[in-house]
Amino acid sequence: MINDSVYLKIKFIFGNHSIYIHMKLNKFFTLLVLSLGLSSMQFTSPAPEEGMFPLSEISKLDLKKAGLKINQSEVYNPNGLSLVDALVNVGGCTGSFVSKSGLIITNHHCAFEAVQLASTPEKDYLTNGFVAKNYAEEIPAKNLTCKITDSYEDVSVRILDAVKDVMDPTDRINMINAKIAEIIKIEEAKDKTIKAEISEMFIGRTYVLFRYKTIKDVRLVYVPMRAIGEFGGEGDNWVWPRHTGDFSFMRAYVAKDGSSAGYSKDNVPYEPKKFLQVNPNGANEGDFVFILGYPGRTFRNYPAKYIEYQEKFQLPYMSSLYEWQNKQMEETSVNKELELKQASRIKRKANVLKNYKGKIKGLRNIELVQQKYNQEKDLQQFILDDATLNKKYGAMLKNIDMVYDEVFSDAKKFLVLDQFIPSSNALSSANIMNGLRKKIAAAKPEEQEKIFADSKAGIKKAIESQYDTYVIETEKRLLKRAIMDGLQLPQAERFNVIPKFNIEKQKDLSAGVEKYVNTLFTKTMFIMPSVVYASLDMSLKDFMKLKDPMLELAASASVEVDKMNAIRKVRNGKLNRLLADYVDVSILFKKTNFIPDANSTLRLTYGHVKGYTPIDATYYKPTTTLTGLMEKGQNSGEYYLPNFMRELYKNKDFGRFTTKDGKDVPIAFLYDMDTTGGNSGSPILDENGNLVGVNFDRAYEATINDFAWNELYSRSIGCDIRYVLWVAQKVDHAEHIIKELGVNL
Repeated sequence: MINDSVYLKIKFIFGNHSIYIHMKLNKFFTLLVLSLGLSSMQFTSPAPEEGMFPLSEISKLDLKKAGLKINQSEVYNPNGLSLVDALVNVGGCTGSFVSKSGLIITNHHCAFEAVQLASTPEKDYLTNGFVAKNYAEEIPAKNLTCKITDSYEDVSVRILDAVKDVMDPTDRINMINAKIAEIIKIEEAKDKTIKAEISEMFIGRTYVLFRYKTIKDVRLVYVPMRAIGEFGGEGDNWVWPRHTGDFSFMRAYVAKDGSSAGYSKDNVPYEPKKFLQVNPNGANEGDFVFILGYPGRTFRNYPAKYIEYQEKFQLPYMSSLYEWQNKQMEETSVNKELELKQASRIKRKANVLKNYKGKIKGLRNIELVQQKYNQEKDLQQFILDDATLNKKYGAMLKNIDMVYDEVFSDAKKFLVLDQFIPSSNALSSANIMNGLRKKIAAAKPEEQEKIFADSKAGIKKAIESQYDTYVIETEKRLLKRAIMDGLQLPQAERFNVIPKFNIEKQKDLSAGVEKYVNTLFTKTMFIMPSVVYASLDMSLKDFMKLKDPMLELAASASVEVDKMNAIRKVRNGKLNRLLADYVDVSILFKKTNFIPDANSTLRLTYGHVKGYTPIDATYYKPTTTLTGLMEKGQNSGEYYLPNFMRELYKNKDFGRFTTKDGKDVPIAFLYDMDTTGGNSGSPILDENGNLVGVNFDRAYEATINDFAWNELYSRSIGCDIRYVLWVAQKVDHAEHIIKELGVNL
């Protein structure tokens, strides 16, 4: 939320002169003006802090004016080394190299699943933390790999030329996908060491080829105890003030010849081209800071109907579903083993759940859907007032609305279907196996044996990941809910994927589904991973003839999913062209450059350490400290605080990693940079490009960042490097890590 009354500073340009006007506005009008960009007036671009800038846009920024002290080419230099070369994408989060020996700093929550998988009731690293004193003690971070951006290239012309005369929406999407696959195949054939990906920057308009280096061997080095790394739990998640030490350290390893290789005791630490220097003095209020990272998805360049879909359908359904699923998993975590097994699954869903609830609240508070509709009303008038634009774009908004009307008509069914197979790990495993069988069946007879042999390792790995969090009682509950959701849809949307299950004959539908699910789990091999893995060692003939009730259910569900995806492909094909036009004409209307929505590619954002006012009569300072940690700390639960940390505080044992006055230790800080999911673990860099913190969250009001950014309420949260160093020294006695970071004690 924001204040009902705020002041807006507007800059008008007249020739070479600028005039500033300060206006007091109510909440709605302020946000309306900001979102419409004062389209009827000549004005400067949005505040420079807004924007997740792609590599291609960094050279166009004036970072010196904003506060950068180093040369801008030191941030990104396509022809030489720069800070960008220290960045990695690690397991969907961002990390950065901080030593010449491949040491990576990222978030605690980014390492959470790997720590969970390495933990046992006897060696509970998740609760107690983990510190490797040397290379030999470092342990594999299961399921984690590192991606390093090697280079990029705009391939829009190559892709769009392939469909310039294609009108059918399905053909258009198919041909775009085929062209993307062709370019990727060519690039990876040219250089066997890279992984090629093509990202759509603007829908149907711009496409960029990214070349990545992948490191397969990642190991845990130092993870603080859960009471530090997850202090405040879900209670404090997406909340300010925060007192969470959300950091961890990993290390990248490669074969002795420098090539990427899976885990081996013979591998050696990776030597990055660039690593970040640490500033142990941190950053303070008002300081210029910037972030490099891999933000996930944003949707700011999307039309009103898309935002309405999110508010009416996607966000409420997923919030409700995840809340219910987490309750089931908590109830079935009846011992330490099951608690550890489901911890990362619960945490992941809880994080998304709270984010979605924040988005729902934010969308309603600022009435973003209505703002978007008002903006599009003015956009339509702008089009109608120009004969040339009217001829090309006159029906564009109407056609966009028509596609989304179709989406709205079966939105609930599609949401239920999207979640049906993923609801159960056992069902997901069966679906993975069915996918291989379909691929083999579609191949020429002489190619089938090779496909089967070549696919086994990858299929086994994919299925193994499903069993990392497998708990049979949870499986039953979640699958029953998924089936019930499908059967309880309105008659026109209902689907029944249970073989030989007659809904009309059920006196008690819930009891009938429960009986089916219980029977299913007594007959399927997918309750025993060892049996599932053994099936991959069958002969091809036996594998293809394999019968199992879970395979039948997965196949039946897959038929419905395929029908849905066929419909979705047609709609996406229509939107591919329409939304490209939407961006083109919006640029003309707003007379400003658009920054493409985030899409997990490397971006830069910049701003300042700054507090904010979320509600009337309240101002949040931008830094939290050990004092606040002591105030929040309890003897158990999410705010558990070990007694030895109280003793450290009581004795003022702060060392050198303190606030400016030396009277406290800073823990977390706020800044007005533009971040979203995927920025977790991003390095927060100061004016000299040195590491001063690790980004890990946003304030609750900023969960709406995916749809709209505003300086008034968009604040991101980072873990102060001084707290990282203090915990390493005083709590975990990991002085060797501090030394490797190049910091003197």
